[in-house]
Order: sequence, then structure tokens, then C-alpha cells
Amino acid sequence: MPFIITDPCIETKDTACVDVCPVDCIHPRKDEPEFAQVTMLYIHPEECIDCGACVPACPAAAIYESIDATPANQQDLVEANAIYRNSEPETIARAEEIVRAHVEAQAALMAIPAAERQAAHASH
Repeated sequence: MPFIITDPCIETKDTACVDVCPVDCIHPRKDEPEFAQVTMLYIHPEECIDCGACVPACPAAAIYESIDATPANQQDLVEANAIYRNSEPETIARAEEIVRAHVEAQAALMAIPAAERQAAHASH
């Protein structure tokens, strides 16, 4: 699985990564109906071409280049990215359930502002 969006994106949903993605694999975009209802953005693993353009574009530093690079306390979000499919209510609901569980399980980490959360991953 290619790039993973993690919890600094939760409630941030900055779409700078969407704007630079050459294959539109990051969902939902602002013009998609799901944008208002989801907690964070997701990378579709089969659509992603591993170009890495999204990583430097993300102002919250929420994107990791692989499962192995994703911190242990963010590994549950790997599954959320893997199952999310735009326009599929069941997969959206399952992905969002994983995100809600992550927020509850990582309460101390989630209390840190999103812009500072990636740096805090190493200490939690």
C-alpha cells in the first residue's frame, strides 16, 4: 500500500495535497459530496502511483510514504485508508468508524493541535 494519511488530517482536511496529486487519488475532494461528512482525507491505494507529490504539500505533515514509515500509534489509520471508497456509504462508514476509534484511543495525542501532532507522534 502506498502513502497513508494519518491523524494530523483529522478535522483539518487541508486539500493542498489534493491540488498537487496528478491522479486524483486523495478523497474526498471539496467538490465531492462526502467532503462535509468525513473527518479526514484518505488516499485510495489502487489509484495512488507513489509519486510523493502529496507529502511536501501537506501543511499538517499528515502523510507517510508507506505502512512501515507510519508510526505505530497511527497504524490503525492504514486500514481506514485501505478501505475508504468515495461514493460507497458502507466503506465510508467503516473508515470513519476506524477514525473515531483512533481519536478515542489516542486522546492525549489528539489534544495536541493538528499542526504539531506529527512531531508528537514519536513521543506518544
